[in-house]
Amino acid sequence: MTDVAIIGAGPAGLTLANLLQRNGISCVVLESRDRSHVEDRQRAGVLDHYGSEIFAKAGLADAVIAGAYREKFLELRYEGEPHFFDGPSHAGGRAGVIVPQQLLVRRLLTTFLEGGGDLRFAAKDVALHDLTTTPRVTYAGGELTASYVAGCDGFHGVSRGSIPAAELTTYSFDHGIGWYTVLAEAPPPRHALMAISEHGFAAQFARGPHSSRFYLEYRPGAEDPREWPDDYTWEQLRLRLGDPDLPGGAITDKEIVEMRSFVAEPMAYANLFLAGDAAHIITPMGAKGMNLALADADVLATALTAALRDADDGPLRSYSDTCLRRTWDYQEFSRWFTEMVHDAGAQSDPFRRRLAKARFDRLWANPKAAAWFADMMAGTALL
Repeated sequence: MTDVAIIGAGPAGLTLANLLQRNGISCVVLESRDRSHVEDRQRAGVLDHYGSEIFAKAGLADAVIAGAYREKFLELRYEGEPHFFDGPSHAGGRAGVIVPQQLLVRRLLTTFLEGGGDLRFAAKDVALHDLTTTPRVTYAGGELTASYVAGCDGFHGVSRGSIPAAELTTYSFDHGIGWYTVLAEAPPPRHALMAISEHGFAAQFARGPHSSRFYLEYRPGAEDPREWPDDYTWEQLRLRLGDPDLPGGAITDKEIVEMRSFVAEPMAYANLFLAGDAAHIITPMGAKGMNLALADADVLATALTAALRDADDGPLRSYSDTCLRRTWDYQEFSRWFTEMVHDAGAQSDPFRRRLAKARFDRLWANPKAAAWFADMMAGTALL
């Protein structure tokens, strides 16, 4: 018997496990993959201000985000012309930090285990039972009971599927955009770079001292950019970034990013609570996916601690509403940002192109608009 069974060892599950451990709440983490997969899975990582504050207030900053460097400028390049947005100056000094997700996960995992945590890898065939009474979790080779279950096992996990269909409402949206992303041995940009162009969106971010991660907009269903010759990929990057002298290099990884959004309501059923991608998916615009997962974990850790240590289940009853307010706020921001940088392309109708340009111009002409944008990029406190 444990206080909390956590399904999934991604950012949400491991953050929740560490926070509960710090609060003296017992938990067991079940992860279907092996340790090497969990530690080495490559994902982008930008912690917004409030994401990093979660670890700071728990006394985990040194263990989890030490060495992370602070974001300052975001370059928004419009048809080759650079514009540098100084987020911290518009947001009272608040800014995010760059922490590759695999490094964050690796550190969270190590910290939890070094603290005596119970993390069971390769836990296949997980199933949830008796959620309305005393939850029971079965998996290949084992079984455990818990007071509560935290479903942190992603969009395709078993947790959300364990909720009766009549108890759940889901919302989904296909943005009609695809991103082709490549990792290349090319010098990183000085600042995070997003390029708005009639030829299509492109971006470049640092991935170490000698590597860059590039993103190119493409048309889903009409083409598979993974079949593009590397020379054509570099041609498109130079065209869209407005940099004919952009140095090339060996492309070491090619992936497709789905630009879709999804929200499940409520994020709780009986003694099961969803967190992270199990409850919501958001586009990469604004880098809010991982931050939403961490925010869910923080709210849930506080609520579970109140219920188990203080016999106060009020925060648990309000958990879903609390997290959904932030989720929808970030979904709206991500959609706004998506339209601003993608609707300028030639494939959009002229009216949408002009709207996108008006949004872009407002950031530089209107201090209040700039402050709102910086505030959303830095992350919002609980609403």
